Order: sequence, then structure tokens, then C-alpha cells
Amino acid sequence: MISDIAHRIILAGTFRARVKRSGMLQMLTFTVKRVDIGSDHFTELYTHRTMDMSEILRLAEETGLPVEAGGQRAFPKGLGMKDFMNL
Repeated sequence: MISDIAHRIILAGTFRARVKRSGMLQMLTFTVKRVDIGSDHFTELYTHRTMDMSEILRLAEETGLPVEAGGQRAFPKGLGMKDFMNL
């Protein structure tokens, strides 16, 4: 089951977070994106901006949702794609 924070983010459709990019703190807006996998889909937070993998992992842990940024994707610890199918 997903956390309350993740549920609120999915309902809102966007999420703003402070992230470190190139050594500077910045506010980035992430959108809720549904990625099609065959006949199903899974939900993730998405931004086209490039970020360090450590920041992507941190956001995935804090929000409880997968995060994709600049072509890299991270899932919360212990969870995989199947846990976010059809949310």
C-alpha cells in the first residue's frame, strides 16, 4: 500500500521539491506521470531536468513514489514497478 504522502501527491498531480543540482539548491516541479507497460501502467514522479542519482533516490524515499529525472529512474527501497501498477 502507498503512503499518505504519495496518495496526496498523486491526487494533486504535481509536487515541488528542493533538490541539489550542480551544488546548488533549487526548487523543481515534478509531475505525476503514468507510464504504459503493455495493457497496464505504473505511476511515477517525472521531471526532464538532470539530477544526481543520490537526489533521485532521496526523493523516492521521501515521497514513497518512483522518481524519473533525466532518463534515470529510482524506486523506494524494497519496492518495485509492480507495487505502483494501476494507481
